[in-house]
Amino acid sequence: MSISEFSLNPRLLEILACPKDKGSLIYYEDEQFLYNPRLQMRYEIRNGIPVMLVDEAKTVNQLEHERLADKAKQLGLKPTF
Repeated sequence: MSISEFSLNPRLLEILACPKDKGSLIYYEDEQFLYNPRLQMRYEIRNGIPVMLVDEAKTVNQLEHERLADKAKQLGLKPTF
């Protein structure tokens, strides 16, 4: 499957929020996850469906957080709302 087949609907991105802190997320389309930089948590997207469950979110370490922050800056990725 190509990335575009699993791209999230832009309208959905306008309303998606982190279930833990209710804040915005950053969508990494090429890696298929949503990321909360405040809590350093990532929510996987499986078969085009965001898994927005705190218990299934993965916490990233500082090195990964920095990588994601740099990537967001380089690509101009904006928060979901």
